[in-house]
Amino acid sequence: MPELPEVETVRRGLEPVLVGARLTRVRQNRPDLRFPFPDRFVERLDGATVLGVQRRAKYLLAPLSTGDTWVTHLGMTGRFTIDGEQLGEFEEAAPIAGKHEHMSLCAIRDAASTRVGFADARRFGFMGLIASDAVETHPWFAAIGPEPLGNAFSAAHLAEAFRGKAQNIKVSLLDQRIVAGLGNIYVCEALWRARISPTLPAGRVSRPRLEALTVAIRDVLTEAIAAGGSTLRDFANAEGGQGYFQHAFDVYGREGQDCRRDPAHPVIRRIVQGGRSTFYCPACQRR
Repeated sequence: MPELPEVETVRRGLEPVLVGARLTRVRQNRPDLRFPFPDRFVERLDGATVLGVQRRAKYLLAPLSTGDTWVTHLGMTGRFTIDGEQLGEFEEAAPIAGKHEHMSLCAIRDAASTRVGFADARRFGFMGLIASDAVETHPWFAAIGPEPLGNAFSAAHLAEAFRGKAQNIKVSLLDQRIVAGLGNIYVCEALWRARISPTLPAGRVSRPRLEALTVAIRDVLTEAIAAGGSTLRDFANAEGGQGYFQHAFDVYGREGQDCRRDPAHPVIRRIVQGGRSTFYCPACQRR
């Protein structure tokens, strides 16, 4: 599933096309994705002007002139395309045309018309239309924690959230109620940078180590966004291009390979936590 950097990359690709544009020729090609499309979806989008393109956790939000906010979750294989252009190569490209394109529209801005499509081969993505003044209290968003790149995310916040928590730090960081948008890949990478064992109970992580962890989380996400995210399986950005941060992974997917910090260390190991693969260096990341 695309993680925060991938969703942010898509947001940045859509922003110059959609913000200030009037939406026309909206088409809905099936009744549902993961969930049914909202009632009167086409009618409520058609003619609306997009006021912004935002991201909250792994959701894309586009406030509209109608008072609604158009919300999209990419799921596993969801993609926006612009004018059908596919720039760059894909390692494992998900189908994006024909029966897999489930909605499309034209964005008119400065007398120019741009076609925007949404394809989702596996249909785990979904869309919603929520009253803009009710987004923060909607069930999709009400319990989400602070953004890891925002001012509310800090070592103090983690210390309070982890107080007395026996669950391991790796799984705890994936809890969207604690921090928004973090996923498996970047949690593995941040824990390695902060030299914290993924098996350490969250409530036992010291304040200095939490300070290092918050810095590592911000750094790894910022670097991944700058690189356009990571291309694993089907992810592609809004312009069809791949992300490149996967070429800089320090631990993720590197089971049996040397630790980048010190080749004399034991090789990178893989364990399963909460049903997800965890990669770490047993020497760098001691309990």
